Amino acid sequence: MRLMRTLSRAAVRLLVPRTAVPKRRAPRIAKPLPLPWPSGVISEVGGFGSNPGALTMHVYTPRGSIPPGMPLVVVLHGCRQDATRFAHDSGWIEWADRAGVALLLPGQVAANQRNRCFNWYRPSDVRRGQGEAMSIRQMIRAATIRFRSDGKRIFIVGLSAGGAMAVAMLAAYPAVFAGGAVVAGMPVGAASTSPMALLRMYRADPFGSRAGLVAAARSASPARGNQPWPRLSIWQGEVDRVVDPGNAELLAAQWGGLHGCDPAPIDDAALTASVRCRSWGRPGRPVVELWTLAELAHGFPIATGAGRAAPWVLDAGLAAVPRIAAFWGLGDNGIQSASG
Repeated sequence: MRLMRTLSRAAVRLLVPRTAVPKRRAPRIAKPLPLPWPSGVISEVGGFGSNPGALTMHVYTPRGSIPPGMPLVVVLHGCRQDATRFAHDSGWIEWADRAGVALLLPGQVAANQRNRCFNWYRPSDVRRGQGEAMSIRQMIRAATIRFRSDGKRIFIVGLSAGGAMAVAMLAAYPAVFAGGAVVAGMPVGAASTSPMALLRMYRADPFGSRAGLVAAARSASPARGNQPWPRLSIWQGEVDRVVDPGNAELLAAQWGGLHGCDPAPIDDAALTASVRCRSWGRPGRPVVELWTLAELAHGFPIATGAGRAAPWVLDAGLAAVPRIAAFWGLGDNGIQSASG
């Protein structure tokens, strides 16, 4: 009880409601916009499916034309953030214009969670075919058809609760995604109730074994056989007071285990005195990477000229967006790079 009383007030406000908020009907949205969706703007889209999670759907069509077969990137915001604002602040809109890649921007609403957090821990919202996870899957299907995207190059990224939801999507629908990225997120299966979510945010599971972590992720999806799991880029600030940085270590162990990697990284590089990057897999094409930033608090890292500082979007002197895209194998023209 004493431990629970010491949980960070910031974590309570940001990521998890004190009481569950009953799900309401999907918000009323105008009829789907006719094609082509206008370029250079974010468009709200309705009619993409049954939307059991009652989320909103926005898309960003980059400036200029999009040839068929380009990737699609799904961007999930954090708590108390707006989907469209976060896409701008984090630098994804700027990158999308350079790369010619469309963005899908799912949005949480206060009717589902008062701080607009994705319900990353709630079984009814992260299970395959249910709740918010199903709504995001329906949006991906609709956007892929409309943009004529390459179904083998769909990626998902998220911050905080959005990061935890992103990795939950990777586990529930691994065949849908080529890769993902998580900033200040949580391992799959870290919690299934609000109290446990608060506890694990405050303190990463000290008893979590590699085998148990892998089993939790595998249980979210049908048997994979020899099919590869999506690749994953993980980012974590070491002075984060909302999400225990130990969760990033557990997430790296979980995803490395899914890929059958050795526990020891194949590379451990210090880019600066405060930035470290470890990777697992094979040289030249790692399947998991973990970036730790010693001076970063809770937020998405940007740099001068790449994104704009805002609540939970922090100038770290290192921009995550281009490095995540490079890990996925996407250059500034959306073309598969040598590392992809």
